[in-house]
Amino acid sequence: MLKQNIKVAADAIVLAGPANEREILVIKRRFPPYEGMWAIPGGFVEDDEDLEDAAIRELKEETGLRVAAMEQLYTFGKPGRDTRGRTITVVYYALIDEPQPVKGADDAAEAVWVPIKDITALAFDQMEMLQMVLKRL
Repeated sequence: MLKQNIKVAADAIVLAGPANEREILVIKRRFPPYEGMWAIPGGFVEDDEDLEDAAIRELKEETGLRVAAMEQLYTFGKPGRDTRGRTITVVYYALIDEPQPVKGADDAAEAVWVPIKDITALAFDQMEMLQMVLKRL
């Protein structure tokens, strides 16, 4: 008999500004794994929740930023990508005209806008996520 114990997460990449000066919204993780490291806002999907709604909710909970809609980018599911157990992450992204005020809350100790060119490391496999959205744009 097949027994699965797979968690589903939704992450929200938000980019702001003109293409040559884009900034990305990142959070500083409050809890392990990767406590204190910069990350893309996101978290686990609730049992009765649509995937896009989960990304939008997590973004609002962790940064205070509200967006009406996001576009699905890709699904990441390589075994071992999360030390807490098998996790499938559906990544969404949004482009906004300019950075909006944000504040870290919930699982985020901080939330800030950072020029994309200054990002050298992110938690989990999120650098791959960032590279993928930049290729798409």
